[in-house]
Amino acid sequence: AGVKAPELFGAIAHAALPRLDEFASQAFSNTLWAFATVGVKAPQLLEAIAVTALPRLGEFSSQDLTNTAWAFATVGVQAPELFDAIAVTALQRLDNYKPQELVISAWAFA
Repeated sequence: AGVKAPELFGAIAHAALPRLDEFASQAFSNTLWAFATVGVKAPQLLEAIAVTALPRLGEFSSQDLTNTAWAFATVGVQAPELFDAIAVTALQRLDNYKPQELVISAWAFA
């Protein structure tokens, strides 16, 4: 829909924070994608996602990894430990990445 609704996104961030341990990998990447797409930074949420998702990156699909890196890069929130871990995980799977995932990953890390 492309609707910027900062109050709604703020409320979603607030509601999601205590429940991040319930999120599946796609829920992380979809949430990040949505916030980045509408340009809502929500640094507290993104930092919490970076910490919570880090030990679970093995569960992420190549698309989840790509979308996660893209979202952090798009909003400009630094997460060096997460990016290092995404790079390690991606290196093990690059043969299975779709061309678009390769391109977006390269952009996100640039």
